[in-house]
Amino acid sequence: MTISLGIQHAFSGFAVNDLEVAAGFYGDTLGIEVRDDSDRGMLRLMLPGGAEVIVYLKPDHVPAVFTILNFVVADIDVAVDELTERGVEFLRYEQFAEQDHKGIQRGGDPEIAWFTDPAGNILSVLQNA
Repeated sequence: MTISLGIQHAFSGFAVNDLEVAAGFYGDTLGIEVRDDSDRGMLRLMLPGGAEVIVYLKPDHVPAVFTILNFVVADIDVAVDELTERGVEFLRYEQFAEQDHKGIQRGGDPEIAWFTDPAGNILSVLQNA
């Protein structure tokens, strides 16, 4: 059975506790196009491939305990090195014994490395085999 809701567009969103800091991180550190919609209490991230994600202000924000946004990259080593140079620190998880000295989980598909935004939300860069 097919349900017709008339959906014309869909997008995801997540909260941060400071829009200005988020705009700097996503725009300057990650190099994503950020559209300022702060008069409405949000930003719009225009992701490669055409997806849009809203980032909204929530002063009592509590970071998610799971990855909220994944960035597929051509070369994970280059991406991790560039982000590290920009001050990003990569997370280490005890359950992933195969994380190397850079924080990259090796030996699987995809290879992946996790980090947080300034609000504590978990993000990743990953490279498909």
